[in-house]
Order: sequence, then structure tokens, then C-alpha cells
Amino acid sequence: MADTMKGLKRTHYCGTVTPEMIGREVVVCGWAQKTRDMGTLVFIDLRDRTGIVQLAFDDKTDPALLAKAQKVRAEYVLMARGVLRQRESVNHEIPTGEVEVYVTELRVLAESNTPPFAISDDSRGVKEDLRLKYRYLDLRRPEMQNAIAMRHRIVKIARDYYDTNGFYEIETPILIKSTPEGARDYLVPSRVQQGRFYALPQSPQLYKQILMCSGFDRYMQIARCFRDEDLRADRQPEFTQIDVEMSFIDEEDIMAMNEGFMKRIFKEVLGKDLETPFRRIKYQDAMDNYGIDKPDTRFDLRLHDLSEILKNTEFSVFSGAIAGGGSVRGINAKGAAEKLSRKEIDKLADFVKTYRAKGLAYTRWTHEGRTSSFEKFLTEEEIAGIHKALEAEEGDLLLSLKEPPKLSATPGKPLEGITVMVDPGHGNKDCGAYGAAGLYGPAEAELNLAVSLAVRDRLEQMGATVIMTRETDDRETPKIVLDERVRMAVDAKPDFFLSIHHNSTGLTKYVSADWTVSYYCEDDSETYAA
Repeated sequence: MADTMKGLKRTHYCGTVTPEMIGREVVVCGWAQKTRDMGTLVFIDLRDRTGIVQLAFDDKTDPALLAKAQKVRAEYVLMARGVLRQRESVNHEIPTGEVEVYVTELRVLAESNTPPFAISDDSRGVKEDLRLKYRYLDLRRPEMQNAIAMRHRIVKIARDYYDTNGFYEIETPILIKSTPEGARDYLVPSRVQQGRFYALPQSPQLYKQILMCSGFDRYMQIARCFRDEDLRADRQPEFTQIDVEMSFIDEEDIMAMNEGFMKRIFKEVLGKDLETPFRRIKYQDAMDNYGIDKPDTRFDLRLHDLSEILKNTEFSVFSGAIAGGGSVRGINAKGAAEKLSRKEIDKLADFVKTYRAKGLAYTRWTHEGRTSSFEKFLTEEEIAGIHKALEAEEGDLLLSLKEPPKLSATPGKPLEGITVMVDPGHGNKDCGAYGAAGLYGPAEAELNLAVSLAVRDRLEQMGATVIMTRETDDRETPKIVLDERVRMAVDAKPDFFLSIHHNSTGLTKYVSADWTVSYYCEDDSETYAA
């Protein structure tokens, strides 16, 4: 039968005992990290959330207490009373390595089976699904506990910082009306209003705007957000964000406020001083040099424009892109020539295709010489120009690709050069279950067409070339003719295909909005709801 805590009360956490406390009686609690039984000497490493302290038993210990200590196994829950003393062999790897607790009383509060994996920072070789199955064990690992403790400190600092700067922390509802944002909503059915649904917030966007209109001026919240979208490196179904809104400010006020917050976080959590203001990069410079508006400049893999060097090349892949208003860009992966094989480079080529790049040209420069997928088509002068621009040397991997023309260089025409096909949803009687059921009537058909024509006019104002699959009422047109017309239109390969239809019955989506828009991308045959 397990012991109880009755009559004992913890006086110190394991990681808080220090040499200045030697000679004092302490009571510590925690989990047995490991035991070392050497006969008349037994040592137990006791762990709690603050760290580890060693429990010591020797030949002067009461025999019954020594026998009890010898039965302790990993993850037993213990409570120990004893006197803090100097360790004979100092362990410099832990903060409490100079002292140990010479135990006079030991209580086993709970025994444990052998855990399925070691409770340590080294989780290599432990499958993630096993860690998740035994999450309560995984969360005992110092790495996990330290991460959660750090998050706690960051949240506390956030509240203190924004409070000091005049912000109110205001909670906003979790069960809300569905509002159009960047992803799909998670829906919660209402018990008291059958057939009606709440949505979980993707962000508190509308509520914080209401607060600004209401005169609260400065708001912050540690906000839970929920987004029904595919997992990515920086996305998961639910997450927490520090949500901030301010009134009567400009860009500089926003950046200065958040830079001050980051400076305080790094100082108080990591002990590092950050210089403010942070380095600023113009949007266009970021896109030109890194190809993304949030570059990780630690790697400094800059894109170099090689168009001037290659504008007269006879290699049509590059010259055609430049002549068409595009460009040729290259990066130098310093020292990567020996690290990436040809197979791995081919995988990179497949990867860039997901961003609609048509391919990836490379040059590997190893101690055995250069191998390239494209240099044989260039002149020596062009090759030398590329190497100079990319500061290439032995050991480097040079990667080049052609960039399509920018969407527009004309102010007010952001979609210039883009072809969009618009297909008004139709309501003919043999278009499937909806048509057969008579769910599409004259009103729906007229709305489909009216909205589509309005979309066409707006797209044309923005510079796009618009192709309509129909511009008249088609309710008497056989479905087979409609299908063929749409198929021919898609074969024209527009940049975007918009299909606009009316959810008059609410059967297709449990959303509050009446209109949905589906689109096809050039290299994607799936329909996505937006």
C-alpha cells in the first residue's frame, strides 16, 4: 500500500536547494529519475519541474529505510525528508550538483510500471505517436516543461507590457457568427436552435474593430483561434495569438510598440539585448532579393537578377523569359555542392514547381569540376558573368530559374496580364439533383448571371482579360451543351477559372453567406470553395 503525505509538507523544490542551505532540513517531492544501488550506498535522482536533486542513503541509514530505497524504480513518486549536505563528488552538469539530501524519511506515494520511453531531453528514436499516446509522460520531460514555462513567462510579460502602455485586455466570444476569412470555419451546432450553427473564431477581427469603434482605443488579448485548413509548417487547427488593436496611430507607432515588446521578451526570457528600431526592408526589396515578404535573413540566400547578363543569350529558355517581360534569378547555396546529390537537386526542382516555376537549372562546383544542367548552352562570357554575379567558388551550388512577368506595372491595374474565365452557375432543368428538384428558378438564374457580369466588369477595371462562358440566360440549354462549353473554355488555360453560383437552399454549405465562388488554377484540377 502506498504511503501518504500526512504529517509532511514540502519545503523546497528540487532545483532550488543551494550550498548556502547546507545543514538545513528540507522536504522535497517528485519523480525518481534514476537510481544507483551499490549495496550499502543508494542514490536516487529526484526530479520535479525545477530540476533534479540527489537523495543519498549509506551504511548509517536505518536498514528498513535503506531497503525501501533499494526498491525504488524509475518514475516512482516520492516524498523525502532529510538534511542537505555537501556532495563528495560534485556534478557540474546540474545546478544542484554540489549538494545532496541525506534522507531520514522516505515515502513512496505511488509506484510506476516501467515507462515506454525514457523521461529525458533526448527523445531521438521515440516515435511521435508513442509520445502522444503517453502524453502525460512526454510532458514530464524537461524539454517540454521548459517550453511550457517559457510560454507562461512570455504571456505574463505580454500582459504586463501592454498594460503599462495603456492597453485593456478584453475577452471576445468564442461562439460567433460565421464571417468570411482566410480559411474554413469550424462549426458548432446549436441545441436550442435546430439547424443553426455557431462558428469558432479564426481571429477576433470583427470584435476588435467593434472595440475601436466603441472608443476603447487600445485592446489586447491572448486569443484562441481556430482554422479548418490543411496543416502547414506554421498552421494548425487551433493556435494562440497575441491580438492587438490601436486607434489614432500610424505605421511607425505599430512597429515601435511591437519592437518594444520583442525587446522586452528577449531581455527577460533569454537575457539578450535587442537593438531597436529593427532593420526595415521595403516590400519590393524583400521580394526582389528574397522572393518573399517575410525573409529569414539569417541565411541570406539572396536572389540575384541575371537578366542583364543573359538578355542576349541564345539559350531560348532564358532569353524567351526575359523577352516576355520576365527575368532570370539565381542563388548561391554556399558549400552545398558536396552536400546535395543530383537526386536531391531533382527533388528541389519538383518542389519549386509547387510554386508554379517551370523548372530549376543548377551548377554543382566540386573538387572534381563543374557539372551543370544549362551552362553548355551559354557562352564562356555568360558563364563567367553568372559566376561573378553569384560570387561562385569551388564547393558552391548555383541554382537558377526564370521568373514570369510581374502582374502589372500600371498603377490601378493590378491584374493586367492575367486571364480570368467566369462561369455563371446555371439553372437548367437537367443539371443534376438541384435542377431536377426545381431548386434553381428564374430568380437564381438571373442572380447568377447578374453577379457574374458585375464580377467581369470589376475584373476588367483592374486590368484582367475576362472570358465569359455565357452572357445570357441558359435555362433551356441542354446540360451536355453547357458541359462542353465549359470544357472548351478551360482548355483555353486561363490563369483563373471562377464559377459563381447561388446557395439558395443552404444544402451545400452551412454558412451564413449566400454566395460561394469556386476557382481552378492553371495546374490544378480541384475545385476549391472560397
